[in-house]
Order: sequence, then C-alpha cells, then structure tokens
Amino acid sequence: MIVLQVLAVVLGSYLLGAIPFGLLVVCIANGKDVRKIESGRTGGTNAMRAAGFLAGLITAALDVLKGAATAWVVSWLMPGYAWLQVLAAVMAIVGHNHSIFLRIKDPNGQVRLGGGAGGAPALGGAIALWSQAWLIVLPVGVLVYLLVGYASLTTISVTVVSTLIFAYRAAVGLSPWEYVLYGVLSGVVVVWALRPNLQRLRAGNERPVGLRAYLQKKAQSQSLPTTAEKSLES
Repeated sequence: MIVLQVLAVVLGSYLLGAIPFGLLVVCIANGKDVRKIESGRTGGTNAMRAAGFLAGLITAALDVLKGAATAWVVSWLMPGYAWLQVLAAVMAIVGHNHSIFLRIKDPNGQVRLGGGAGGAPALGGAIALWSQAWLIVLPVGVLVYLLVGYASLTTISVTVVSTLIFAYRAAVGLSPWEYVLYGVLSGVVVVWALRPNLQRLRAGNERPVGLRAYLQKKAQSQSLPTTAEKSLES
C-alpha cells in the first residue's frame, strides 16, 4: 500500500509539473506557439518574449504554483514524510523541464520531452517546504536578474539560495535535513536543463537581460554613427 502511495505521489507531482502553462498562456494571448520562439522553452522568460510581460508573469506565477502544489499532493496522500515532500517537489521540476505533453522531434529525428528550465517550479517547491521561502529567494533572484544580467544564472540562484536557506534552518532545528537535499537535487535538475545556456555563457554569447542588456544596448546605440555623421562620411 505504501509503495502505491509513493508511486502516486511521484506520478502526480510529475504530471502536475508537466502542465505546459507557458504554451497555453501564449496560445491564448496571441495564438503563437512558444516552442517556436527564441529558446523554445515554455517558462515565463520565453513566454514574455513571445507574448509580452503580462503573459510571462502569468506563466511564471502558474509555474510557481505547480511546485508549491506538491505540498498538497503529499499532505493528501502521505502526510509527514519529509523525504517524500522533497521527492515530490523535485518531480514537479522534472515534469516542467521534461513534459510528457511536449514531445519534440530534434534535428536528428529523435523525440525528446520539451519544457522549461525549472526556475519557477523550483521556487514553488521551496515554498512547499517552507511557505516564507519566497521572501528570500524571490528578491535574490530579481537582483541576480537585474544586476548580473543572465536568466540562466537567475534560475540557478533559486536553487542555490534554497539550499542555503534549508541548510541554515536545519542547523538551527527549524526544518529537517532532508530539505537541504531538495536544494541540491533541484539544482542538479536545473543545471542539466541549462547546459546550452551555460555553454553560451562560457563562450561569451549568452543573451543578456536586466541592467546588463540595457547597458549593452545603450553602448551599441552610442557606437552607431548618426545620420549627420553618415552624410559627412559620404
């Protein structure tokens, strides 16, 4: 019986995470297929590129909710199991990143499961384990997005900060040590999804966001010759 309950939690959390809200929100907003735009991911960042800020915000909020809802799944089926709470939250991220509802054929003809990068459901998972986690994780993520200027590092920061939070809480006896494992495992899942972004980051051609993108755009505009300068040159 316990084995069946565990399987139900794992499967339910995966399927919950696999709901492609980004695909649905963008389709409703403007009829586009977010999988064919920019990175092809279905998370809030790409939904914003495809259909604007509001669509991206709604997508991110729904994706956070997917991760947070894993607490309800566990409390309903098997309350009181810390390790199962961790597993459920991680499975929601796996479902988000590799959705059974988003089968994609790559250039080699192989079918793979598409999805997002996992930042929003990772935040939701942290909230599932400690409801006030967002008060720390979200502001740090916003600062990384604005000041560091890379969406991939923003996503990774969610899992790093979650690990630090749960390590501290476990050290002072406020939460079980199993929750620290959530931060580590969610980080592994997120980094695996962001491998292409990290490769571009090392190569120096990762797409900037936030203040970095603004400053880069401003520098490029200042380096372009004005119409008067062009006429003088000609």
